[in-house]
Amino acid sequence: MPARYFYIHAVNSKQIRLKKSPGDVFSIEITGDSEDKSCQAWVNVLDRKDGSFIVRYKVYNSCYNFQIHIKYKGLKVAGSPYSAVGMVHADECDCPMSNFDHWFERYGCAGENMKKMHSVITSNLRPFESVNFTATRRYIREKFNHPGSVSICNYVVKNNQVFRKCYGQYVGFKTFMDEILLSLARKVKLPDFELFVNLGDWPLIRKEDASSKEPTIPMFSWCGSKDTHDIIMPTYDLTEATLGCMGRVTLDMLSVQGNVELPWEERIEKGFWRGRDSRLERLQLVALSRENPDLLNASLTNFFFFRDKEEIYGPKEPYISFFKFFDYKYQVCLDGTVAAYRMPYLLAGGSLVLKQDSDYYEHFYSELIPGVHYVSIKSDLSDLVAKIKWAKSHDKEAKRIGEAGREFADQNLTPQSIFCYHAALFKAWSTKLVSPVKVLKGMGQAVQKEQTSKLIKCACPVKETEESNRTSRSKKQVNSEGKRDEL
Repeated sequence: MPARYFYIHAVNSKQIRLKKSPGDVFSIEITGDSEDKSCQAWVNVLDRKDGSFIVRYKVYNSCYNFQIHIKYKGLKVAGSPYSAVGMVHADECDCPMSNFDHWFERYGCAGENMKKMHSVITSNLRPFESVNFTATRRYIREKFNHPGSVSICNYVVKNNQVFRKCYGQYVGFKTFMDEILLSLARKVKLPDFELFVNLGDWPLIRKEDASSKEPTIPMFSWCGSKDTHDIIMPTYDLTEATLGCMGRVTLDMLSVQGNVELPWEERIEKGFWRGRDSRLERLQLVALSRENPDLLNASLTNFFFFRDKEEIYGPKEPYISFFKFFDYKYQVCLDGTVAAYRMPYLLAGGSLVLKQDSDYYEHFYSELIPGVHYVSIKSDLSDLVAKIKWAKSHDKEAKRIGEAGREFADQNLTPQSIFCYHAALFKAWSTKLVSPVKVLKGMGQAVQKEQTSKLIKCACPVKETEESNRTSRSKKQVNSEGKRDEL
């Protein structure tokens, strides 16, 4: 995992959990051995301000005798030190386990919470009992041959290597799909499979088409809707936050929890929203805010879709840190062009989320319960003011819903869950294919990046490397075994 992590829940002398932060009282040290004599790791402690902490750490080499030491004012905590069994590799190390089921269990993907989320996959894949791409591949490409408005990629994972050919004018978002597949392939030997991925925000496979004589097309997308049949993956935004945790991204599902500055009691009792003008209701929200400044703080940060309305709904407000959103008790979540991809982070911040009713959804929406994890508002925002007034007069219940939302995010949307969801989805999908999985003519390979950093040094077990059969195979061998088809 790019950033591994664990939780500390502080307790008092009677073993009762604290509800407020005890301050900077815990010290974390990681020890271990490596070819460089010592294990190199960066540790970051995130205070969630409720008596609990997230400790995340990034390992830079392959370590053995790996231990995590946790101390409170110099004294060992609970069972510290905690030891890892076997070798611990840096995320950049290309050391896949050969047995998928074994890895799936060891990675923590087989737990009860995970199983509940993975039931969404079963529902998503139900329309596809047997998929024959040999019969439908050409039809799929021709149906979505609209280069200016639709971009898709045909992916093949063969012998734990990733190949793809993309179609359309705007294919830059293939990077997100490349990265999650390559990251998984460094961890475990993936089953062979083929799929088509929609690189746009809007889902493509309309249910009305499924009622015709045309076959239902299996298309993987980042967003779904009530009138489409797309197979939904975690959004590219959430996937990037997972892959870039403690790296290139600053907003992720862990950092947002550790950068909320105020406890619930000190947050401002108003609804808060910032964003661009990608939906008419967002302009209406600004109007509501001006009519009810004691209840709402909502402003637009950019005009693109409704530039002719800037004089009415402007001026543009400057961007503020997403972490500062949680200075407010109530977070308004409105759709943009499709579902608002900020929903996971709003849940993680522990404020009460007021979510607009919508036909669009992300991969986890079906598991959210209104009134338990968030409060729903009508799509036309006609009850938003009333819902904020309700929250102000029912503070304990509003706080409880906010806490339940954060707990849901902890259990289902943090990095481990996102890796597990992808892995479970691809494994389940591989069992649906009846056509042979072959590398097709014209496909390019998405290759693992070279280990350019001198900090990162890997020592993969020889057995795993041989079983995965990856490091010694030449490009000629790949082409020969793949038998690249014309289709």
